[in-house]
Amino acid sequence: MPIPELVCPAGNLPSLKTAVDNGADWVYMGLKDETNARNFAGLNFDAASAREGLRYAHAAGAKMLIAINTFPQGQASKRWQRAIDGAADLGIDAVILADAGLMRYAAERHPQLRLHLSVQTSATNYEAINFYQERFGISRAVLPRVLSLAQVADVIRNTTVPIEVFGFGSLCVMVEGRCALSSYVTGESPNTRGVCSPAKAVRWEKHGDTLDARLNGILIDRYAPGENAGYPTLCKGRFNVDGETHYAIEDPSSLNAMALLPELVNIGVAAIKIEGRQRSPAYVAAVTRIWRAAIDAHAKNPQLFAVQADWANGLARVAEGQQHTLGAYHRKWK
Repeated sequence: MPIPELVCPAGNLPSLKTAVDNGADWVYMGLKDETNARNFAGLNFDAASAREGLRYAHAAGAKMLIAINTFPQGQASKRWQRAIDGAADLGIDAVILADAGLMRYAAERHPQLRLHLSVQTSATNYEAINFYQERFGISRAVLPRVLSLAQVADVIRNTTVPIEVFGFGSLCVMVEGRCALSSYVTGESPNTRGVCSPAKAVRWEKHGDTLDARLNGILIDRYAPGENAGYPTLCKGRFNVDGETHYAIEDPSSLNAMALLPELVNIGVAAIKIEGRQRSPAYVAAVTRIWRAAIDAHAKNPQLFAVQADWANGLARVAEGQQHTLGAYHRKWK
């Protein structure tokens, strides 16, 4: 079976170089504006760092993607078009797009530019993916993290578009690209402004031994002494529902599909994506190195593949909340 490519995050130039050095086949990054769904202060790339990143990746035999994966708003749409023009002028290997209008612009203005369908498009079936291929010539589609393994296999059987899936990192239980939770609380949406929880809306408050996390003044979590506190997002808050306080929408745990690697290979997944452009270079180094080792070990001897203890321990150390889940890949009712 073909060996899946490893697609790794780069929130800045040090992370990009770290991903390349540890075996990434592709690195994906974004610009310092709202065209990018990880528009965090202090992260991302300007033209000079993007150019250096591309040079570094190509020198090592890796490829680079620019994520232009939010949705243009009104009169500001020219900014998104300029981002596509800049990516084409740079000679980027591919752009990740979510908006159909931008796909049409890219296909017409830059027909040589390779297009990848963003997870933000929420294309969860092969009919949708085939539509984007027929209309805009997409070369790869990234599936949302809401499909079971059987559903992923069904998509792959019914399209000629290579399919990329998430293998590790933060989960999103929403229909990605259509989440309104953040805008409900903060007035800013990850679909248009590029962040689930803008830093200016986040507040930490210490009360004795407890730690409160607030988003735009709204209490979304309270941590007891010794509890790990993750970055506050509304979907991962604890709420009182029918007299019980718990993670009512989503647990703060990382997707870790390494145990499913043989099945992902067997159903024909073309690429495995690591989430985490907002994470540190140390996170990028650890996750890239471990997944590179696992993919190579499976390719060398599929019959004897097993998740090694040092791989599992290494991923556990950098997992969100230090918890793992197979997410939607493993739905018993499916």
